[in-house]
Amino acid sequence: MSFKIITKNLNLWYGGFHALKNINSGFEANRITAIIGPSGCGKSTMLRVFNRMNDLIDGVRTQGEVLIDRVNILDSGVDLVALRKKVGMVFQRPNPFPLSIYENIIFGEKIHGEHIIRDKLDEIVEKSLKDVLLWDELKDKLNEPALRLSLEQKQRLCIARLIAIRPDVLLMDEPCSTLDPQATARVEELMRELKNKYTIIIVTHNMQQAARVSDDTGFMLLGELVEFGRTDQVFKAPLDQRTEDYITGRYG
Repeated sequence: MSFKIITKNLNLWYGGFHALKNINSGFEANRITAIIGPSGCGKSTMLRVFNRMNDLIDGVRTQGEVLIDRVNILDSGVDLVALRKKVGMVFQRPNPFPLSIYENIIFGEKIHGEHIIRDKLDEIVEKSLKDVLLWDELKDKLNEPALRLSLEQKQRLCIARLIAIRPDVLLMDEPCSTLDPQATARVEELMRELKNKYTIIIVTHNMQQAARVSDDTGFMLLGELVEFGRTDQVFKAPLDQRTEDYITGRYG
């Protein structure tokens, strides 16, 4: 068992509000882990810990350890630019830049990379679009505005933009909540393809999606990680009554 991310006694406060309480967990490499739970339970907060996005919020205080490849990313000396290149995030609503499709994908490479020749950029664009199953659809439209794409295409483009800079971990915060069922199915299939190369953690309110797409599932409630295990076990034979109550719709 190879853990990509380990949390040890992770606590987080927004001012006086204790949002994450003693989170101990291990996320395996090249698997999809779904984090489920009712609104306000700390799912997205935990996701944002993994690339220190919470640091951008005034009054946030964090304790404990978060190890990625055995390095504690909460240490004060951590290079946040390097961390956010290694651990990328896909947001709830697609956020392509008001640029061409081509310029969207190479945007991160221009920020993080050295001067790269055009042929190399072309290779990066083609590979990234192929990885998100968009190349055949967009190869003749690379200079067109990304904002003209469908919602699903925009979301896949944002994933392509992210993987163009070669991260290790993909964080996905409700990535299908704005998509219709057909588009959701295509993005879920994409996630299954991507886990061969990346460690994926997805936050979702959709328990059916968690059951369909994830290998492991964590259930959060009131800032606690109540249960964490193989998805089949969590859904079919939960160990905690609170997990069963949530999954069966008794609350949440």
